[in-house]
Amino acid sequence: MEPSREDILKALEQVIDPELRKPVTELDMVRDIEIHDGVVALTIVLTVAGCPLRDSFEQQVDQALAGVSGVTGFELSFDVMTPEERQALTQKLRGGAPERDGVIRIPAECRVIAVASGKGGVGKSTLSANLAVAFAQLGHQVGILDADIYGHSIPHILGIHQKPISVDQMIVPPVKDDLKLMSIGFFLDGNEPVMWRGPMLHRALEQFLTDVHWGEIDTLVVDMPPGTGDVSISLGQLLPRAEVVVVTTPQKLAQDVAARAASMAKKTNMRLLGVVENMSGDVFGSGGGESLADELGVPLLGTVPLDPVLREQGDAGAPIVSAQPEAESAQAIVSIAQEIEALRREPSGGILKPLPLVG
Repeated sequence: MEPSREDILKALEQVIDPELRKPVTELDMVRDIEIHDGVVALTIVLTVAGCPLRDSFEQQVDQALAGVSGVTGFELSFDVMTPEERQALTQKLRGGAPERDGVIRIPAECRVIAVASGKGGVGKSTLSANLAVAFAQLGHQVGILDADIYGHSIPHILGIHQKPISVDQMIVPPVKDDLKLMSIGFFLDGNEPVMWRGPMLHRALEQFLTDVHWGEIDTLVVDMPPGTGDVSISLGQLLPRAEVVVVTTPQKLAQDVAARAASMAKKTNMRLLGVVENMSGDVFGSGGGESLADELGVPLLGTVPLDPVLREQGDAGAPIVSAQPEAESAQAIVSIAQEIEALRREPSGGILKPLPLVG
């Protein structure tokens, strides 16, 4: 007995758009289903021409139809949405909003973790990328915002080279291993420098929060620029409920500078979660993170050892937390993610794990 059109559509609910993270049936992307002698012919309409993820659709359709009784094969073709179809898709993804309205598109229950430092060179971006991977391993739907406009390195660390796509003035971030990433680096040619003043920086960050389709993420990791400049202030204004993790290296100078980043977070009403000491041991010494945490009256979330493998994996575009989970630095970062998870706010505004009292 040949399968019915309803059987095919039901099976295709398992086919998920790799970027929009929703079933193709829900997104109205399936067209022209025909069934002849057990062979199913269908068309999937893509948001843009030349979509690099066609192989994913073919594999998913193959798996979905394999379980349908009576199906002996399939013929999959692709087409591109019309401007009207893209507009309807954008409106659906925005919950009915027909056009840009300046509303921040991050879900209300999404937790925003801003990773900050007083100065560059302390491994903040590497820690941000690996924390995002660790949160995903803990079962969260994670987005990463590379807000380090001048030092955008997260795409390289995560090995994400695919560009975002634009769907009727909505930006769809690239996805890898269930992580969604947005970075100014996607919009530059090669190693081109960013030469912008404050208002342009603010507008870029605002656009990343209003025009990007983050979808149903529950955790957004923000790689902050070092210091206390325009972008840090803008993020405090745009995301006042963000929680800040301050990264320092062990030496005294790094502690003093990191304390300024912590002070900035408090002045912009962001919640200071704690301190991470990075590159601990050997040439940099140790104990600086604990001293800074005591000074600020917050927990030391963890200490990440100076580890050549951590650097090597970042250069290779393979975060150490997923590529070499047995490494000491990877385990330290996972422990830090678990500490941050334990400090998650309750719906009432409290936290699940009380902060230690400081005399």
